[in-house]
Amino acid sequence: MKKPDSPPWKFGAATMALATAFTVVACGSDAGTNPAPAPAGPHSGHAGGSSAPPQPLRAGERFVNLKMAGAYTPAPPEGGTDEYRCQMIDPGLTKAAFLTGTQFMPGNVAIAHHAIVYAVPPGGAAAVRKQDAKTPDLGWQCFGGTGVEGAEVEEGDAAWVDTWAPGTTEALLTQDAGYKLEPGSLLILQIHYNLLATDGKPAGPDRSAVRLRLTDGTPQTRELETWPVDAPTDLPCAADESGPLCDRAASIADVTKRFGPDVGEMADRQVKECGRGVPKPGNTQTCDHMVEAPMTLFAGFGHMHMLGRAIKVELNPGTPKAKVVLDVPQFNFDNQRLVQLPAPVDIGPGDTLRVTCTHDAGLRKLVPQLRKLPPRYVVWGDGTSDEMCIGIMTVSLRES
Repeated sequence: MKKPDSPPWKFGAATMALATAFTVVACGSDAGTNPAPAPAGPHSGHAGGSSAPPQPLRAGERFVNLKMAGAYTPAPPEGGTDEYRCQMIDPGLTKAAFLTGTQFMPGNVAIAHHAIVYAVPPGGAAAVRKQDAKTPDLGWQCFGGTGVEGAEVEEGDAAWVDTWAPGTTEALLTQDAGYKLEPGSLLILQIHYNLLATDGKPAGPDRSAVRLRLTDGTPQTRELETWPVDAPTDLPCAADESGPLCDRAASIADVTKRFGPDVGEMADRQVKECGRGVPKPGNTQTCDHMVEAPMTLFAGFGHMHMLGRAIKVELNPGTPKAKVVLDVPQFNFDNQRLVQLPAPVDIGPGDTLRVTCTHDAGLRKLVPQLRKLPPRYVVWGDGTSDEMCIGIMTVSLRES
């Protein structure tokens, strides 16, 4: 079967997946019939991890608790305030298992912006171990992806299996479905650390953990995949703002300096891939993604940063078959979560998913982490002061 088209957001070995670090798709949370996050005015900062007790194990499930090998103190490069750090974690699997739930637990909530968990099949494990051995410190820097070239080979594609962001709790689907992990698989935990509050200076170490919910599965268990669908961010400075970074080209150059050319090229690449000849500056941006393989939609997770106001993913908009599959009308960075569809939706070739995001430059004066920063034309970037627009969809491929 053919996999969904790879999105331009390169946040992981196979594609990206979110704004950073450990989860079932860069931000994973309450599934079920949970409502969209409620508004909370200007973002107050990071909510913590999950202090709530875990939901009970269901028939056949077991917990596996894993922790970073040691503590790590972030050191953002280029005088910046953001670092993406990847860690290798070995779940020690001796037989195949299905990952049905994940809970990331940040050790230092003051600096954890978000996290993504990637699963690397046995074919890519050697490349991950080689990458881990290259650096004397714990883990390795990984802006724009997992940072492991060998993990992108066909037999070792890294799969985005979970995402955590402030407000996220364990996501549990009600269907018999999970991410399949073969024996010998490794996990890569990508954590986005942000030090805006300390002007990029060290803010203490972090030793985060993750709890896996595993089951042996049955012949009927559906294998899940993560499909991120994104749209550009082309948010001009507000009318009462000015400064050198209010120029789009200057802002892109700044993103490139902080995170490298792969991330710096995203703004123009998204404009091209969304079928636009030129950028269209404004608060609201959209992009259509063609469905290239039969699949079933189970849930969606909307991710933006601190200037985000709303995000929506629509199926076949403007047609009699139109359906909203993810709607967060009042986005709150401090309360992000996975939302399960009321019932799974089958889609396939000929269908379209449209993602729409609205950002607000006026929030820059209200959000504590952003107030002291100079105004900028905001484009896609890995930093907390940059922006993203991504609908992280939980899907299962079907036979043609």
